[in-house]
Amino acid sequence: MTAPAPHSPALEISCTTCGARVVVEEDLRTAECPYCASPHVVERPPQAGRPDPVFVLAFTLDRESATSIVNSWIKTRGPFVKSGLKEGVLERTRGVYLPSYLYGARAHANYTAKIGENYTVTVTYTTTDSKGRSVTRTRTETRTEWRDLAGRYERYVTDTLVTASKGIGNDELESVEPFDLRALRRYSSDLLAGWIAEEPSLAADECRQTAQSEMRESIGQDLAAFMPGDSSSNIRADVAFSDEVSHLVLLPLWVFALRYSEDEEPIRIVINGQNGQVGGRLPISWAKIGGVVLFSLLALAAFFVVVGVFS
Repeated sequence: MTAPAPHSPALEISCTTCGARVVVEEDLRTAECPYCASPHVVERPPQAGRPDPVFVLAFTLDRESATSIVNSWIKTRGPFVKSGLKEGVLERTRGVYLPSYLYGARAHANYTAKIGENYTVTVTYTTTDSKGRSVTRTRTETRTEWRDLAGRYERYVTDTLVTASKGIGNDELESVEPFDLRALRRYSSDLLAGWIAEEPSLAADECRQTAQSEMRESIGQDLAAFMPGDSSSNIRADVAFSDEVSHLVLLPLWVFALRYSEDEEPIRIVINGQNGQVGGRLPISWAKIGGVVLFSLLALAAFFVVVGVFS
């Protein structure tokens, strides 16, 4: 069982601008003074399983640009989204620094597979010609010879990102990747001022297991492309890792809440704060799909009626 992430209690600090007492909520590094709007960043003491950030990727998209991108994205969704979604209101917009782990490791894989080699043969067969006579003909067929293959594969796997937040799942993070990691900067609290910065809420060991799962999937894809021959099947690999490294990084995300109906929960849309990649799923209207199917069936039936009348 994975140990839970350490608990970071809420902290009360004094605003350096107006002197008011400001509460920094648990699992956040930042707060804004409610009286003078001054941003504050809290440096919590490191705890086991919850290290300080090492790198930060800065926002390059401002709120206006991100909102414009999301509005355009919503309007390009297909015709089967629920009514009102394309006219929905983006009622909440937040720029968030998402805690994530950046992993790298050396991967070692012992693999086995079936390798197929194609070859051609000439086949003689008997058929009947247009006059009903039996004739002998030949054709060329492609066949596959299968053989076993085993070996060892090694490579470095780098730049694997996994979320460290319970609020933004790994599938949502993957939907807005990739990030340009060449722009990573060493962590400085100055980079967070004015933004929401979340503390990790997932245990480091849980994130490590997620990262290893992604790296194993990457190795599997590599092996499939690496196989010799014309085709391959039953690829199996026992993957182990060594020289593992991980760094806690803060990634820029714009998080939007789209409300299209008072009696419906808002839909969350996320956008990469670096390149504008949008992630999110809009609910489909099955009534619209059913209407199109019914219309198509009626049109098809009408077509056959018309054909039957003229016939």
